[in-house]
Amino acid sequence: MFRLWGGISRNLGRSFSTTRRLRFLPGAATPFEQEEEQRESQGNSSNGSRQILLKAGETAAVMIASLALLGLAGLCYHRGYLWHTHRKVSMAFDGWDEDLRAYYKARQAASLCDWVERDQQQLVDDIVSGKLIGRYYMLFGEKGTGKTSMMLSALAKVENFNVVSVEAHADPEIFRIRLGKALNFEFFEDYLGSLFSIRGPRENTAIMDIERALTVLEQVAILRKRKTKRPLVVIINSAHLIRDDEEGRNLVELLQQKAETLSGLGLATVVFNSDDYWLYERLKKLGTRLDVIATADFSRSQAIQLIKSSRARYFGQNISDIEAATVYHLVGGRAQHIAAVTLHKDMIQACHKLIDKEKQWFLNQCGLLGEDMDDDVMESGKFSTSAMTLAREMVRIYNHNISTASPMSDAEDPVPKIPLWRARQIMTRPDYIQDYDNLNIFTLDSYSRVKPDSMVMMHAFNEIASMPGFDELLEETMDRVAAIESLGRTREIVLKDLVEGGKYKFDGKYIQLEAPEENDHDDGDGHLLLDEGDRFYWKRRVPKGLLNSSKRHEPSH
Repeated sequence: MFRLWGGISRNLGRSFSTTRRLRFLPGAATPFEQEEEQRESQGNSSNGSRQILLKAGETAAVMIASLALLGLAGLCYHRGYLWHTHRKVSMAFDGWDEDLRAYYKARQAASLCDWVERDQQQLVDDIVSGKLIGRYYMLFGEKGTGKTSMMLSALAKVENFNVVSVEAHADPEIFRIRLGKALNFEFFEDYLGSLFSIRGPRENTAIMDIERALTVLEQVAILRKRKTKRPLVVIINSAHLIRDDEEGRNLVELLQQKAETLSGLGLATVVFNSDDYWLYERLKKLGTRLDVIATADFSRSQAIQLIKSSRARYFGQNISDIEAATVYHLVGGRAQHIAAVTLHKDMIQACHKLIDKEKQWFLNQCGLLGEDMDDDVMESGKFSTSAMTLAREMVRIYNHNISTASPMSDAEDPVPKIPLWRARQIMTRPDYIQDYDNLNIFTLDSYSRVKPDSMVMMHAFNEIASMPGFDELLEETMDRVAAIESLGRTREIVLKDLVEGGKYKFDGKYIQLEAPEENDHDDGDGHLLLDEGDRFYWKRRVPKGLLNSSKRHEPSH
């Protein structure tokens, strides 16, 4: 038994030693180790793939988060920018600051129109204060009738609250800049959305920028209407400066469309302030909510009150009604002219100088050239003869009116008014009247009636038409224009070597040349006398009744 156990022990020891020798042989591995190494290699490969996927997912998550954060930041900036833009535009309607308030108060105090109550002042006050909703307006009248003064008076009463004013211009680019400044709108020029890859408003023409500004104005008007319950008021001054060309017509059409929309919704009231009639013709074509407010010169009683108040304020003088009526007869009821002459020490002399200046202006623009006019200036001849023909007809009507009216009565203004269609017949031209209006020679009222630009210009017409030789010079110029036009339509045949008494035979008939009779011409007889002294006409401008009365009331020096 011991022998058996010993044999087993020896065999086990031999086997164990063999195993140990096999195990430590270089490059040799047991099946268990090989299996374990295989499992480890498979685990390492799977761990590497998992780590790659984890890193890729982490990178993608970071990128998505960055893009989302960038997009969110861009969206927040865009929303914030629009809110800031609307806030700035809304602040433009909050009223005057201290500097502007002092400036407008001083300008309003210097205006003469506030001393006399105008018939249209209450209507303008209701428009500016927002009481009238659903219409837009055109404030129309000749230069110097007090349109701007009425607006300033209405703005002062509301402290410019809910109102902006912008000056028009012939160039749409300049009007764009002025509109942006008035609305406190920068046309997205400070937009930084490109930093977030957000495309901003594209650049284009001035008309497109004006459309964007008016769109923002509409959005702001909706917000302010909820708070104030009143519409905004946008005043466009000097709207007559917008040219009557393609760009100008597009601009007027755009402004009128927005005015129609905003007034129809009750969000804003647009007021066009114009000196010329022709803007009204452009607005009338598409206007359904348009109302016209016509301003005219002061009546005789209002003008006399204004003249006396002005002299009492500036010179401390209490002038008589006769003296004030004399000034009114010379310059009429135009507020601009009354303000100009009442600031002079000698009002009558200032009136005469003002008439002389207007007469020279008319002659410089429409002077007649006579029969010696060159054929290259035929268009100028047509322009001058048309103006002088219309002026002569107005002088005839004026003399008839003044002969039937008393100079001391407060009757209708004796300044003649001719319908537009009739004025075109008199001139035989339909297109010149707009140029005359732009030159402040003739003007049109809201009823399409042509009249002199002012009473001062009417006196200039009267003196020019009463000059010796005026009718002859006008006829000579018209004949010369007709002759030049005839030359353009005539084909001449020149026959050489035809002496006096010679004959040419044409189809059995004879044409004989006869010498014309020589007539003596005095070159100076047919010309208009323009060298008369200015003072020659001064006494003729004032009616005899007013002249004698004013002499009796002249203060002694």
